[in-house]
Amino acid sequence: MIKILMTAGKADPVLYLQALEKAGAKGTVCTEHTDFKAYDGLLLCGGGDVLPELYGAQNEGSYGLSRKRDNLDLACIHSFIMEQKPILGICRGIQIINVAFGGSLIQHLPNADRHMGVGEDLWHEIRTDGILKKLLGRSFLVNSAHHQALSRLGRGLTPIAFSHDGCVEAIVHDHLPILGLQFHPERMDRGRPIFQYFIDQCGKDPKAAT
Repeated sequence: MIKILMTAGKADPVLYLQALEKAGAKGTVCTEHTDFKAYDGLLLCGGGDVLPELYGAQNEGSYGLSRKRDNLDLACIHSFIMEQKPILGICRGIQIINVAFGGSLIQHLPNADRHMGVGEDLWHEIRTDGILKKLLGRSFLVNSAHHQALSRLGRGLTPIAFSHDGCVEAIVHDHLPILGLQFHPERMDRGRPIFQYFIDQCGKDPKAAT
């Protein structure tokens, strides 16, 4: 069975674990003592904001910060990049991927009330390209639970989905098997093809020519 390493915050990761299981994989939550090389892919789950100092900024609206989580996420990202193994980042995950490649974040969206509800997801349409267009179509509804977003894109990252107000909703890397999503497919009925695609990528030989 495909083994997926997960980095998670304080929230119960059960929905991520169930989504991985339905796609034919077993997820394990990472700790600082985990052997990263024992896993086929990395799933960066949602959570609090990324420390602004990591992208050269002062705190201007970030909260739920955890240096320990940031350090663990970044260590995992760099390890899986070195092994050329697939990475899927969800919500906070897309943001820490962007930071890992030298990008920056909008610390608080001017229209955050359209992207983050109180105690529940909001929903809005996104326009897609690339692999998301292939998996789910040119446009579809996604859930939204974030007050931050990508600003300057990191090296080698390309946006493949936008909300109508211009927020980057998904990215891929130009040559590494990396996909980042601002929404939460583990909480979407239509999210399963995304996890299936990720697990299929994890089942490939990372050293094979593409």
